Amino acid sequence: MTFHQRIFALAMGVGIFVVILEMVRRRRLEEEDSFLWLIIGLGIVVFVLWQDLLEWVTHLIGATAQTTTIFIFGLVIVILINLYSSVKTTKLRRQVKELAQQVALLKISEK
Repeated sequence: MTFHQRIFALAMGVGIFVVILEMVRRRRLEEEDSFLWLIIGLGIVVFVLWQDLLEWVTHLIGATAQTTTIFIFGLVIVILINLYSSVKTTKLRRQVKELAQQVALLKISEK
């Protein structure tokens, strides 16, 4: 990675970390959901500061450029976040359905 790319990636990693911590502090994001985002920010910073690790991972996966490795990891992370959100949505949908059924039963029993 060029110097400018490293500076930009470092700023992005630190920026993600700071924004997520601020969102948790303001209660706009729960701690449970913030964990993955904090790992992402930390991972970006580690890759930028530890250039040899990024080079090793690039060779390990058979990529030709370090930026390709970062892109691949970004894509995998987006897929994992989407999967996590789908699982959480399914769980919440089931809870809403169960609560609606309980409310309906309570309304019937009141009559």
